Amino acid sequence: MPPFFVRAVLVSCLCLLLAACGKPAAPQGGGRSNAPQAVEVQAVALRDWQDSLGALGTVHAREAVTVTAKVSETVQAVHFESGQEVAQGAPLVTLSGQQQQAALASAQAQAQDADAQYRRLEQLAGQQLVARAALDTARATRDAAQAQAAQIRANLADRVIRAPFAGVLGIRQVSPGALVTPGTAIATLDDISRVYVDFPVPETELAGVAPGQALQGRASAWPGHTFAGKVVTVSARLEAATRAATVRGEFANPERLLKPGMLVEVTLVRATRPALVVPELAVQQVGSETFVWRVKGDGSVEKADVVVGGRIPGWVMLKEGVVAGDRIVTQGTGKLQPGAKITPVAPASARAASGAAPAAAAK
Repeated sequence: MPPFFVRAVLVSCLCLLLAACGKPAAPQGGGRSNAPQAVEVQAVALRDWQDSLGALGTVHAREAVTVTAKVSETVQAVHFESGQEVAQGAPLVTLSGQQQQAALASAQAQAQDADAQYRRLEQLAGQQLVARAALDTARATRDAAQAQAAQIRANLADRVIRAPFAGVLGIRQVSPGALVTPGTAIATLDDISRVYVDFPVPETELAGVAPGQALQGRASAWPGHTFAGKVVTVSARLEAATRAATVRGEFANPERLLKPGMLVEVTLVRATRPALVVPELAVQQVGSETFVWRVKGDGSVEKADVVVGGRIPGWVMLKEGVVAGDRIVTQGTGKLQPGAKITPVAPASARAASGAAPAAAAK
């Protein structure tokens, strides 16, 4: 190889080596890895909050009973039809009572005779013509005869089975000529002019439930129809398995649309109260974690685990994890990491800037 060619190759390699050594190294991870991120920040504050609690409840009649016979007897007449609405005291079934009628006539005759005997002796006793003991015996005989007649009349009254209250009868269970015994079902009777709806409320939500609160109910059988009611009772006990208390609501039912056993979707509108409310976008949900990004004093962020107490469109009420005055990130949370530096910018939303969360009901 000619010497001049070797020298040319060496000069070229030396130039390339010098050029490589003089080139500045690129920063690791990109030139902006440590640059603060621009995010929207808002201070947590107490605001008026109103939300609602949803649950599934079961309809119960205001009054409900299975009408039964008290004595063993044959059905003489049935005075109602299935599904009929009856008034309180209306006769439903008449049982045969011929033997009791005859016994009553005999008892009444004996009572009248005993009363007449007593009156005669009473007059004679006034004239001191009979002993006082004879008058006392006659009085006891009269009272016993009258008691016997009253007992038979009561037995006859049991032969007419009447409605204990006004309501709607169920399916008729007996026919004329049938033999009934004590406990034999005649029909069901339900007062559904007003109904109860029982629904469970978790123990964590019981503080916001009290008698008198407004309720709204919806049933799948009547789509588009809303029933208005109110809370009447909160159970004094919780179910050990579910840690929930049974709450009873009362609903007007003039059209008899709600039937016992129906499933009703109940919404309880809770009273307005002060609470820590933040924009919905500020609350992050990753797996089982629920947290917000809280701004520390050095301008970096940290995770703050929170407990959500309720939601309405666009807003979340926090029960635990932050306190009034904490500054949290409300926009730009997507690329944040613990310890990341931030640059706060003005909120784009006028509502967030004013810090006013609406009070509105939501399920």
